Order: sequence, then structure tokens, then C-alpha cells
Amino acid sequence: MSTAAIHAGWGPAADGHRALTPPVYTSSAYAQTSHSSLKALFERRTEGFAYSRSGNPTTAVLEQRISALEQGIGAIAVASGQSATTIALCALAAPGGHVVASSLLYGGTTELLDDTLADFGVTCTVADPWDLEAWEAAFTDRTRAAIVESIANPGAQLVDLSALTDIAHAHDVPVVVDSTLASPALYRPREHGADLVVHSATKYLCGHGTTIAGLIVDTGRFDPRRRPERWQRLTAPNRRFGVTFADEYRRGGSGLLAYARAKYVTDFGTTLPAASAQQILVGMETLDLRMRKVSTDAAALAGRLHGLPGVSTVEHSSIPGRPDAHLAQRDFPRGTSGVFSLELAGGEAAAAAFCDALSLWTIAVNIGDARSLVCHPGTTTHSHLSEGQRSACGVRPGTVRLSVGLEDLEDLWADLVRGLEAAREVSTAVPATA
Repeated sequence: MSTAAIHAGWGPAADGHRALTPPVYTSSAYAQTSHSSLKALFERRTEGFAYSRSGNPTTAVLEQRISALEQGIGAIAVASGQSATTIALCALAAPGGHVVASSLLYGGTTELLDDTLADFGVTCTVADPWDLEAWEAAFTDRTRAAIVESIANPGAQLVDLSALTDIAHAHDVPVVVDSTLASPALYRPREHGADLVVHSATKYLCGHGTTIAGLIVDTGRFDPRRRPERWQRLTAPNRRFGVTFADEYRRGGSGLLAYARAKYVTDFGTTLPAASAQQILVGMETLDLRMRKVSTDAAALAGRLHGLPGVSTVEHSSIPGRPDAHLAQRDFPRGTSGVFSLELAGGEAAAAAFCDALSLWTIAVNIGDARSLVCHPGTTTHSHLSEGQRSACGVRPGTVRLSVGLEDLEDLWADLVRGLEAAREVSTAVPATA
């Protein structure tokens, strides 16, 4: 993994100047040798670059690299993690399809399913991924995709992906896995049956909080020709593009990715700038080292927080009694990332006091940065969800999300102690009488 994160998709021989790192190609368009060569690109008879809205040499290196890391057959780089999820689900389920969604999803994904994709006629059934009977019961004849997170945000819950994908595949339904928190350094969803993998590359793949980006990887497991009536936009001749996208599957490519790029990336304009792709490539070179440290330090901090006065619960797979502890041992031997949450006994007031008392941990709604970050999901990332939706994914009034960075462990701990002292003062304060 470490070797591929540095070398996959690029070598000095790929560049006339033998650059060690991929150059940033800032050109919006690319000169062709003839009229016929440009025509061939638009007719999909040859590969190459015509206009950077649909493809760029720098982003192509990023696509090859993440595909290698996730053991896929191809990838698409897009403008954000949210656009990656949107395009993946649109390509599979729009218009009018049905999606089975884990109840343990990032708030923005839940809003996407509830609101925007509903505008496309896509319906959704939410199921607890820890309840296999409920997961099974959620599938219908109209189900066109299922979506789960390999490590949930913010509660760091793990799922038995092999069991979930077995159920979905019995219904001939592909599974999309958001593996943002795990990254390929800790977990490869393809090995557990995933059909598509999406990433917010903004997070751990970048690693330094500088760049917004998203990635979609086709693992090669999904073949729409098994149920051609369900995915006719892939299996029948496409009137707009003049091709049958599923035929590209036979050539070792991906009909789904080709369709998604030609239709949704181009029409929605969710293009990843070349400079952003280069930033993600640089970040990926140290991915393995960073994920080892943040995973180790997160487990250490979670263990120290567990059972302290004023801390109701700590949500991390290493905490005794967690029902996913066996999954951590079986499927995540390299760690479970640097994001976890804790619930403070004093509710939102205690959470606010905790956050405001911190000086090293920064209040911000990002994760996977080199800096340690903290936020209150109930009033930020999950604020637009219903109380029931927040409760289902483990977000309560006193929940605080922590994203462990690369600072010294003891410095981070000392800062958390200050935050806990402030939270306890609020929790034990006696309200003034009128």
C-alpha cells in the first residue's frame, strides 16, 4: 500500500522532463492532431483529453492511484466527497429507483437522500446495519443501490460489510461504501464485497486540510448485464452518446464509470481542478504513516476518556462492550482511524464549554487534518436532521466529535483534560433562581 501510494499512476518516464511528481496541467483544452482525432474522442473510439471538464492528465494520475490502492478497475476524481456520493447514487438509482441506506451515515449523505435525490424520484429506506434482518427486509424489487460507511461518522461504528454485501448481492443490488474514515491504508471494501467505493479525499487522503476533492472507485464486481432491465441506461444503446456503456465492461473498463463521467460529471460540472488533484497526490504519499499514528493515538485517548466523571459514553471500537469489537479485530488489524465521539453528561451546554476551553484542538467541521479538530455534530454536521435521525446515528445533545491529528499525544490529552474540567463545571452549576 505504501509503495502504490507513492508510485501508482506515475513515473518519470511519463513526462518529457522526467519529473518525479506529476505536473499540474492547468490547460482547459488540449490541441488535437487533426479533425478526425478530436471527432474520435467525442465518439469514444479513442482515449485522451479534449476538455478538462471531463478529464485532465493530473486528475487521471490521481484516478489511477486510488484505483490501485482500492484494488479497483477504474476511478473518477470529482470536486468533493459529496459530489462523489451524489454521482455514484445517481448513476445507479436515478431516476425513480430505491436505495437502502445505513442509519449510520454522515449527516450530509442523509440529507442528500432525504431531499435532493428525492427530487430525482429516488426513494430510500434506512436500516440499522447492525440488524441484518432489518437490512434484509429493506430491499424491494425497485432497489438499485445500497450505501454504508466502513467506519461511521461521528461514532466510529464498524459494519460487517461482508454480511451486508452478501444480502444485497442476493437481491442483485450493488453496494456503495463510503470509506472516507478508513482510507485504503486501514481497510479495502472490495475485499468485503463492495461494488463501488467513494471517498471524501478532502479528509485523510489529503491529510492537511488544504483541498476539497472526491473519488469514486469501481471495484469491478458490479456487472449490470446480470439484470439488464434494471440498468437500461447502461445495458441498452444510449441515444445521447451512441454507445452501450455496459459493452465497455467486456473490454476491462467500467460501463458505470464511463456513463457517470460522460453524463453526470460533465452535466453537473463537478470537475476536480488539476491543482487540487496534485495536492491529494502529495497527501497520499504519507497516508500509511499518518493513519498508523492517528489510529494509535485515537485508541489511546478514547481509553483514557472512558469512565471519567462527566463522560457518559465514548464511541470507539476499543471501548469494552462495543458490539463491533470483534469486527475491529477481524477486519481492521491496522486500526480504526482517528475519528471518534464522546457524550458529555451535561448536554449541549457541557459540549459548548468543553469545545470553548480547548486551545490545541481547533473547533472546525472537518476531519482527517494534520491538526486535531473538534465540533458539536448536533448543531453542525447533523443539525438539519430530525431528532430521530440524529439518535439513530449516535448524535445526542452532549455528543462531541474528535478528529485526532498529528500533534504529540500528551499535549492533546492535557488539552482534553482542560475541556473536561470546563464541561464538569457547567454540568454541576446550580441554576440561578428568579
